[in-house]
Amino acid sequence: MTELDDVLRLLVAAATGLLIGIDRDVSGKPVGMRTLSLVSLGAALVAIAAIEFENLRDFPDALSRVVQGVITGVLTGVGFIGAGVILRDRDDKTVHGLTTAATVWIAAGLGIACALGAWLLVGAAIAITLLVLFVLPLLERAMGLK
Repeated sequence: MTELDDVLRLLVAAATGLLIGIDRDVSGKPVGMRTLSLVSLGAALVAIAAIEFENLRDFPDALSRVVQGVITGVLTGVGFIGAGVILRDRDDKTVHGLTTAATVWIAAGLGIACALGAWLLVGAAIAITLLVLFVLPLLERAMGLK
């Protein structure tokens, strides 16, 4: 990969997170365009850094473990952000925020796919995600489920 390819991958990752975040912002959810764009961008950045690191085979194993630790930390942080938007209403016996938490994970996954340059996968995943976020709620309302 060239540095220009890396920048393109970062930009597309940020854009995919932003697209998902539009639905969350329109729905008034706590995680929106900026957060999901940054989650996707961050995941892409870490994945690109790991790819670039693997291309530099002269580094010792200790540094490899450091990179793996950073990636694990990023994934833990993504889970933490997602968990932060899940709320349980004891009186109503309902849970809110699960879809928003799931969008944090899909944004991270899309960021990693962008970093890998898996463009068909990115396109399919963003299309399916937007279908789930924008079309399925209409279907749920039409069926009287929500």
